[in-house]
Amino acid sequence: MENDIQKHKDKLYSQIQDEYGKLVYTYTCHFKIADRLQKRNAWIKWGQIILSAVSTGGFLGVLISNEQILLWAGGLCSTALLALTSYLKDKDIATEKKDHIKAANCLWKVREEYLSLLTDFDTLNAEEIMQRRNQLINRSADIYDTAPITDAKSYVEAQKALKSDEEQFFTQEELNKMLPPHLRK
Repeated sequence: MENDIQKHKDKLYSQIQDEYGKLVYTYTCHFKIADRLQKRNAWIKWGQIILSAVSTGGFLGVLISNEQILLWAGGLCSTALLALTSYLKDKDIATEKKDHIKAANCLWKVREEYLSLLTDFDTLNAEEIMQRRNQLINRSADIYDTAPITDAKSYVEAQKALKSDEEQFFTQEELNKMLPPHLRK
């Protein structure tokens, strides 16, 4: 009987580890896509400024110098600016970025609770573990229901960040540098 209970607890531990891993990937994906959206938004804003400046300068230059090339440059930049503005008409990149950051921030608390459950695991009985696991799964599902969708590129970036760059983790040496001397190991 006790062997069956231990086997069940081992399975619970594996499931909770798996859920924790999935959640950390999703958490990291949201930050990766938010970073890309921030960069895209900055490039677009700069593009709008440059196209606007060149088109306005081109048309003003025509008035002063009567150069045909300036008219064409201004016209082409004005057309490109119109196309860019039309593309952005139904897109709000800044809000989309904020939504991904909000989702990641909501997932952070659940991530920390999964870690606490794994830390406390050996002191809890199977019923307590299952109850806390179910609560965490339900809270995660609620967040996923309202969170924007991530994409394959953000998953690949998260995978690299987590596996190669160890982005969500610290070495003992790094932790010691952050902690006051009396808490270092």
